[in-house]
Amino acid sequence: MGLFDKNNRFNIANLITFGNIACGVAAMYLIQQNNFFAAIVLAWIAGAFDIADGKVARKYNLSTEFGIQLDSFADFLSFVVMPAFLLFYAVKYYTGLSGTAEIILGLVFIWYIISGLRRLVEFNLKVDAGEVAKYFEGVPTPLGAILLWLVYLMTAYGALTNGYVVAVLVLVIAWSLNSKLKIPHP
Repeated sequence: MGLFDKNNRFNIANLITFGNIACGVAAMYLIQQNNFFAAIVLAWIAGAFDIADGKVARKYNLSTEFGIQLDSFADFLSFVVMPAFLLFYAVKYYTGLSGTAEIILGLVFIWYIISGLRRLVEFNLKVDAGEVAKYFEGVPTPLGAILLWLVYLMTAYGALTNGYVVAVLVLVIAWSLNSKLKIPHP
């Protein structure tokens, strides 16, 4: 069983996906250290892995149901949980958010995570192994993560200082994940 064997759970495409997962986990550790910049760098590397795993799987005919499910788990960690974690801790760090506002923002991020998970499960129910649609229905989780990172940047650079405004923006992004918006597939 080699790196280019479709039946090998550790084929080259899946190893790339595992790299995505490793970046997401390491980024969450760095967020706990308030090292947001390094966490974001790892998130972008995770994004590169997310693009590469699909391209490699298609090029070398490695697409399997296992790979599709693995990719969604990686997306959930790196593009749903980790960016929500990043923005929540960054808002607390940069704005001093606490008390009731912190609880409300925490609940909003829980809703975002549930929305992201729902989006990924719905996607998996619709796709066959190796099939690539021309359009995504709803905002894909990597794009949702980019939108959260834009909110992070506005918070980190002082353009956004109100936790409730952040909460509203996060709710809009959460809604977009399961919307009927048509997003072209790269």
